[in-house]
Amino acid sequence: MTKPTLYLFIGYPGAGKTTVAKIISHVTGAYHIWADVERHRRFRSPTHSEEESQELYDQLNEATDYLLSQGRSVAFDTNFNYRSDREKLRQVADKNNAETILIWINTPMSVSRERAVTTEMRNLYEDGMTNEQFDAIASKLEKPVKGEKVIKVDGTNLNQETLFNKLGIST
Repeated sequence: MTKPTLYLFIGYPGAGKTTVAKIISHVTGAYHIWADVERHRRFRSPTHSEEESQELYDQLNEATDYLLSQGRSVAFDTNFNYRSDREKLRQVADKNNAETILIWINTPMSVSRERAVTTEMRNLYEDGMTNEQFDAIASKLEKPVKGEKVIKVDGTNLNQETLFNKLGIST
């Protein structure tokens, strides 16, 4: 039996995290935990408040722990802006003898902003993401530090072949 993998993502809103997570999930069979979709399932009118986010991520972290304990790989589709959050999930993976791969979708801020504040994000934010929401999220991005195993992916040129080569996934 192969070791399960926990895929974590970092990048601005609109960088391409969900696109990469969907590709990984489709090809590897990793369970796709999509935090934005789960937020809308759990909360009728999401506020993105600290309390709401804490409740959501406590539940998603538990689900990740359970899936990894069952030998399932997980593509945890949210923005792991904070090193402390990435470390918390790495500990969950370690506890379950799973590998953690941090994928940094490296997309210029201007490209990410254009994607995020236009129609691509309308399904997550009823009126589209505002520039203020984008700035609030983007300003919190803590870049990976030495010691974090990170794979950089160009979010302006996402294609399956290049992604798999970088991740060492064969199809």
